[in-house]
Amino acid sequence: MVEVFKGTTTVGVLCDGGVVLASESRATMGNFIASSTAKKIYQVDDLVGLTTAGAVGDAQSLVRMVQVEARLYKMQRGEPLTVKAITTMLSNVLSSRRYYPFMVQLVMGGVDRYGPRIYSLDALGGQIEERKVVSTGSGSPIAYGVLESQYKPGLSIQEGTVLAARAIHNAMKRDSASGDKIELVRITDKYEEVDGPEFQEIMNLL
Repeated sequence: MVEVFKGTTTVGVLCDGGVVLASESRATMGNFIASSTAKKIYQVDDLVGLTTAGAVGDAQSLVRMVQVEARLYKMQRGEPLTVKAITTMLSNVLSSRRYYPFMVQLVMGGVDRYGPRIYSLDALGGQIEERKVVSTGSGSPIAYGVLESQYKPGLSIQEGTVLAARAIHNAMKRDSASGDKIELVRITDKYEEVDGPEFQEIMNLL
């Protein structure tokens, strides 16, 4: 059996007025670190992002499909799909392949006319709306320890960004399949990758 790139920690945090998605950048093949710059957060629509854990090839194939479907819908209808609609579409694709499943665990997060939303999806198409926080991948048990202890209702987008980064940072300390660089994305009325001086300031708080 050919080993695939896998091993991940991703996080989603529901905030007041937006969502934060976070991941690290290590991809592994068994005990071998195959890449230290793996991308695990993808923009699939203007205000919707998707985090991926599991087999990299399967995840990238699903991302391309969702991006195309979202663009087509917008061209035909003149408005974007809701976060729930994109998630349901992806859930149906995963469910239809249950006998030859995509080996992935996904988090869909974004903002639409109903407000900020986060959903988790498993390899068989199970779809759950998350009300506070979610984490996927091999480092998720460690990340959940941080998220559950420090999350509070009404969390601001800035506080949520720091919390997501802290959860990933702690998972990287104990999970050998998670490591290298932290990636942070904020979605409010825009899709924003956190980098530069602000990213360094957040890292200094961890």
